[in-house]
Amino acid sequence: LCAVVALGTLQNAMAADKSDRKRPAAKKNTKGKLRHVVVFKYKSDATPDQIAKIEKEFRALKEKIPGIVSIEAGFNNSPEDHAKGFTHIFIVTFRSEKARETYLPHPAHNAFVSVLMPSLDDVFVIDFWAK
Repeated sequence: LCAVVALGTLQNAMAADKSDRKRPAAKKNTKGKLRHVVVFKYKSDATPDQIAKIEKEFRALKEKIPGIVSIEAGFNNSPEDHAKGFTHIFIVTFRSEKARETYLPHPAHNAFVSVLMPSLDDVFVIDFWAK
């Protein structure tokens, strides 16, 4: 239940961040690689140990959820000053849209969210088909 509440909180935070701009309808695409980009801004009191645990748990999802091809992770090192406090980036590559549909409500993903939420200040998520 806690993971479900945490996931709902995360989803509500993401929904609140949506702008009122009209965007073109997404076209179905099955060519290329489906990428799920997740960028975190941690709370100021998040410790290096907490952040390391989050990264470890995120990477472990590849072994727990079918359809994940890879998970890459890194720390923002851009010389431009446009990160707005977001520091940690994860890129999940899926085999298909169905794999992404499995990932989002998967119990392992929900468990990860419950580990993440106490340290999370904000999140940015975007998916795209890499060509």
